Amino acid sequence: MNSLLKFRRPLSSSLTSLSLQRLSSTLHYVFEEKKEGTSFIHPTAIVHPNAVIGQGVSVGPLCTIGPSAKLGNGCQMHPSSHIFGNTKLGSHCVLMTGAVVGDELPGRTVIGCNNIIGHHAVVGIQCQDMKYKLGDECFLDIGDNNEIREFTSIHRSSKSCDRTVIGDNNLIMGSCHIAHDCKIGNNNIFANTSLLAGHVIVEDYVHTGGATVVHQFCHIGSFSFIGGGSVVSQDVPKYMMVSGDRAELRGLNFEGLRRCGFQLTEVPDFLKTILSCIYFGLYSCLHFLSCVCFHRPMKMFDICHKTDCCRPEGNIMIKSLRTAYRKIFMPSNTNSMGFDERLSEVEHNEDLGSVPAVCSMLQSIRDSFTENRRGICKFRQWSSS
Repeated sequence: MNSLLKFRRPLSSSLTSLSLQRLSSTLHYVFEEKKEGTSFIHPTAIVHPNAVIGQGVSVGPLCTIGPSAKLGNGCQMHPSSHIFGNTKLGSHCVLMTGAVVGDELPGRTVIGCNNIIGHHAVVGIQCQDMKYKLGDECFLDIGDNNEIREFTSIHRSSKSCDRTVIGDNNLIMGSCHIAHDCKIGNNNIFANTSLLAGHVIVEDYVHTGGATVVHQFCHIGSFSFIGGGSVVSQDVPKYMMVSGDRAELRGLNFEGLRRCGFQLTEVPDFLKTILSCIYFGLYSCLHFLSCVCFHRPMKMFDICHKTDCCRPEGNIMIKSLRTAYRKIFMPSNTNSMGFDERLSEVEHNEDLGSVPAVCSMLQSIRDSFTENRRGICKFRQWSSS
């Protein structure tokens, strides 16, 4: 018996080693094969015959591809990754081990090109909204060049007339959650465990710190920054920096603007001045903002809305933003003028009123007070003196 056991141990060890070598060599072959333009499907993968597989696709061991799935050229599926339902992947997407994309629900999940779905991420499944009715169509659209890291969850829309949308070039770090009907723009960075509730809108070049929580229906403006651990329950206007529970305005996001190519030495002081002037009469500022926006040619707001123009080429002046912010949110005498009056003063200032970034910020604040919006984050009442 002892001699038999001695014989079995090296045999078992040899078999295990041989299996690992085979798996290793197979995986190496799987992900190198696409270079030659032919697809490789591991024998243990379950691929429905109706699935559409592009050229140079690599499907690793224990993967699943459903009957309505479409994979573009050069896609890679690492071991135990799965694609279900009516799901379309653009070319050169990568699903890491354990990733799940799509769900057996009416509607569809569409993912663009060059996206990475991280380990055990779950993308395009049923939302967690009590209003959703089984059988209703639901949708998720994701653009190109996004990196969605491990354990992230992204849900489809809650109703057929809406959709969850994620743009291009976003970095969504580990364990983030993007709920139903969210609209995410381009070039955003969500740090680990950032949680977005339903119907949140995030524009472009937004950066959230770790463990950020955003209340449903909030709107996060372009080039803004949310400090780690913040709970955001109201809108964050463009260019702003907020933090805290509940999040409050902390100033302009100068570092974020600098990283995006803004010239800090050239940016006017208008924005800080504007924000300080307005904020102390916050709930009566909507009337003034409406006047501001309707007296300002709409072309300016259209230009400001395009983030590519909000760059040095677009004549954005950080000095003007700083001045405007101070006038609105940091008045030297808080009893001298109300919020509306401070906004009016900034808007009619010859220097500040002609700066596209200042106008864009005013528009962002105005929009936060329209119907079904939540207003902007509160501001500490401290003066600039």
